[in-house]
Amino acid sequence: MPVEGGSSGSSASAARHPKQKRKAHSLSIRRTNSTEERPPGIQRGDMLEGQDSKLPLSLRNNLLDLFGQIEREFENLYIENLELRREIDSLNERLTGDGQTIEGGDPTKGALKTKASHSTSQLSQKLKTTYKASTSKIVSSFKATTGSRALCQLLKEYVGHRDGIWDLSITRTQPVVLGTASADHSALLWSIETGKCLLRYAGHAGSVNSIKFHPTEQMALTASGDQTAHIWRYMVQLPVPQPPPDVSALCDDDQDSSDREEGEVDGEGPGEVPTVRVPTGTLKSHQGVVIAADWLVGGRQVVTASWDRAANLYEVETSELVHTLTGHDQELTHCCTHPTQRLVVTSSRDTTFRLWDFRDPSIHSVNVFQGHTDTVTSAVFTVGDNVVSGSDDRTVKVWDLKNMRSPIATIRTDSAVNRISVSANQKIIALPHDNRQVRLFDMSGVRLARLPRSNRMGHRRMVCCTAWNEENQSCNLFTCGFDRQAIGWNINIPALLQEK
Repeated sequence: MPVEGGSSGSSASAARHPKQKRKAHSLSIRRTNSTEERPPGIQRGDMLEGQDSKLPLSLRNNLLDLFGQIEREFENLYIENLELRREIDSLNERLTGDGQTIEGGDPTKGALKTKASHSTSQLSQKLKTTYKASTSKIVSSFKATTGSRALCQLLKEYVGHRDGIWDLSITRTQPVVLGTASADHSALLWSIETGKCLLRYAGHAGSVNSIKFHPTEQMALTASGDQTAHIWRYMVQLPVPQPPPDVSALCDDDQDSSDREEGEVDGEGPGEVPTVRVPTGTLKSHQGVVIAADWLVGGRQVVTASWDRAANLYEVETSELVHTLTGHDQELTHCCTHPTQRLVVTSSRDTTFRLWDFRDPSIHSVNVFQGHTDTVTSAVFTVGDNVVSGSDDRTVKVWDLKNMRSPIATIRTDSAVNRISVSANQKIIALPHDNRQVRLFDMSGVRLARLPRSNRMGHRRMVCCTAWNEENQSCNLFTCGFDRQAIGWNINIPALLQEK
């Protein structure tokens, strides 16, 4: 009936109207110069239309300030653009006028017109280059410096896992080999020089999430999704190294590698290699995935971190549980031990990391640090008195152990940061990212370089972990990712520090 139809139409109109009104309010933000005077009694938040906003007044004021800064930045660039364009037009008119006079006065001097036109083109190109350089200042900090070339050379690719590689580590004793932990339930040992797989550990029933080597003996510690950590011995013999291939790359290569097929990998797989299936010790007190494990200084105790929100301390010789470290509100993501002191740092999804002190046998103190706004993916010690923490909030923070109230440096990136590592000698931080990038920074937060990532080399998926090897005169960095491969890089440290 007409009455019902009219009522229905008005109801539909009334139903749409609030949505349109809310949409208009959510998109209407007044643009206000900081130099304009505000009427008395008007607060910053009142200058934002849409009183039904759920944002707190302080947050809205902060947004207004940020928008004002962005507007002023682009306003300066716009004014500079106009001035340069006026100068270009003026020079073009003047030089064009000179060329016309020469052409009309004497036909035999036609060559002068070409010369004048060439000069005009040169000046215009110069001004355009200047303009382009000036307008790119706002993003110059995201680009690699022009001198950061030939700093990173591909050493070797280590291909053979059947699933993503979560972690890698370098042995601390001779022979020096590379260890990788993979989601394919195995850990592999590799010859660094040849890329050949030397040994497979297949004792876990779940994903192998981390691998660490004993400081003085040929023993490895692996953590797994089967809720256990294993201690196992290995014995390997290095093959005769072959001449390395002449493959180098620029550190600022930005070519995409998405067109590389999943199966296109180089290197020698594990094939028929010796396999260890039985551990010498099994640590099984956790009620959830064991995500990481590490040796305490001296190698007589180990610490494990689990998704059951606890870290456990074990005796290596007896595999007995010594302490359970509780306090984190959510799953742990990583654990690390100090190279020279009985200190342990654990990180968690609860946005904190904790420092556990076992130097005094009678007192086990703990300190909690809240410096991130998202999951702390890893926290590691340096050889000195620093802790470096990385997070999914796209920041890396450097802390001083003597004063942990605030970080001494903050590195801001454009992607979540995974398991970081710090070189022992030069204290260079290697950051693996979800976006396949690996960046190098110093301890003060200055960016040094970026590893190559092209269709010829580099990772094709998320980079999970990095590890340094400074045993030889050259400095090597190893990276692993969810593209099932690990990569070794030779880092030219003198050139890197010279660029700095």
